[in-house]
Amino acid sequence: MNIIGRVTSDAQVRNVSNSKTVVNFSVAINGSYKNKAGERIEQTTYFDCAYWISSKVAKILTKGSLVELTGTVSARAWTGSNGEARAGLNFNTSQIKLHGGGKKSETAQAAKGTSNEKPENDLPF
Repeated sequence: MNIIGRVTSDAQVRNVSNSKTVVNFSVAINGSYKNKAGERIEQTTYFDCAYWISSKVAKILTKGSLVELTGTVSARAWTGSNGEARAGLNFNTSQIKLHGGGKKSETAQAAKGTSNEKPENDLPF
């Protein structure tokens, strides 16, 4: 499955064992549809995402960044601390493509023009 959305907050790296790390982040996807009365209804869907391949990707997954993700989706359900039933969507990400945006993108663009770093499409993930 592919999804395109905006990162809702800077990615977090967690160590789950001595040799495994995971990058956790959330993505919001905006959509709309017309109801039977012809009114346009706006809705936002949130995905909690996990990326297991490289923790280096966390540097570019900043709040507001537009990303295209490939992976698999699953649903989860739990009972909140107030006893209310809750549900959410998980996205186990296998590929990430950055489309721009976010609070660090302007800084990255300025630095790119003055340094000898590899082009953005040569990132190691």
